[in-house]
Amino acid sequence: MKVIILAGGLGTRLSEYTHAIPKPMVRIGKFPIIVHIMNHYLSYGFNEFILATGYKNDIFKRYFKNFKRNRQSFSHNILRRNCSITIVDTGKKTMTGGRLKRVKDLIPKNETFMFTYGDGISNVNLKSLEHFHKKNNKIITVTAVRPPARFGEIVLKKNTVTSFKEKPQVTDGWINGGFFIAKKKFFEFIKGDLDILEKNPLETACRKRQLVAFKHSGFWKCMDVKRDRDELQKIYKKNSFIWKKNIKK
Repeated sequence: MKVIILAGGLGTRLSEYTHAIPKPMVRIGKFPIIVHIMNHYLSYGFNEFILATGYKNDIFKRYFKNFKRNRQSFSHNILRRNCSITIVDTGKKTMTGGRLKRVKDLIPKNETFMFTYGDGISNVNLKSLEHFHKKNNKIITVTAVRPPARFGEIVLKKNTVTSFKEKPQVTDGWINGGFFIAKKKFFEFIKGDLDILEKNPLETACRKRQLVAFKHSGFWKCMDVKRDRDELQKIYKKNSFIWKKNIKK
């Protein structure tokens, strides 16, 4: 099964790094975050990657040294795991939905595929996600997460604090955690380059009752701003891939 990683955005909110490199190439520990993401998929046996790049596309080509020309697949070892990588320049101004549609022809007819963003790390069980998707038989499945709150939470009864928690996990409501799996029919919901994945395509799937959510309560972290990168770096140094816990090999 092929895995598409959306890795072409400008990453303007992380400008401390992205003035020089694409956000997916920002390092956590020794490796760019995109390598951590790919390694997570590799841990579950998914080893065919399509990188939908755009902004500073050449940096991806230089990093994956075996790359020779646009849209050419090649073999590469990532943390001692062999995989196939195809790098596609999907344009600097293309939106997330448009990037996905730009690589449509690389997905065989009637084949299911996975896709995710190039800035989110999780220990989601990808085999369970795949099983859930097949069981529900809908066009697309999104991983739903409940991230930690940005601030401490207090629960009051009149003026008395009955609960005090420092940055607890959000207990109400789920958000899009990335880590999708979809049938190729999902491409029909994307009009073109200017389509934002989270707008018309996913809203259409929802309206047609073809979108289901796989709930993940484990580790999940998105690298949106420098503070997020710094927190991931601390986690890496302290626990060495906390997002790798519970991986079934």
